[in-house]
Amino acid sequence: MTGPAGAYEQLAAERASVLERLNGLERELRGIIESADTAGTDDEHDPEGATIAFERQHVAALLDQAREHLAQIDAAMRKLAEGSYGRCERCGQDIGAARLAARPVATTCMSCASRR
Repeated sequence: MTGPAGAYEQLAAERASVLERLNGLERELRGIIESADTAGTDDEHDPEGATIAFERQHVAALLDQAREHLAQIDAAMRKLAEGSYGRCERCGQDIGAARLAARPVATTCMSCASRR
């Protein structure tokens, strides 16, 4: 996919996928919390408590990552609407089409990204 229409389609599809993942993770986290509440587990003294705490923190971290990705997608869509999508934030050069195809939320060109 090339051009603004192709970029929009790719970003919109990725956004829908992330929203679906967010909904699933939120359901999973609610389930973990509810099962821990009904079981009355004591994370500190129950041998299963550490596992439940780990699962809860793991899902919470995945939620944070998904929310961050959603924010990146929304920023890319704003840039697309403004006409600045695909331009490196550091050097101002175009971000390669292959990089944008692989990572539509990229904000830097390969040269700038490799200098980090």
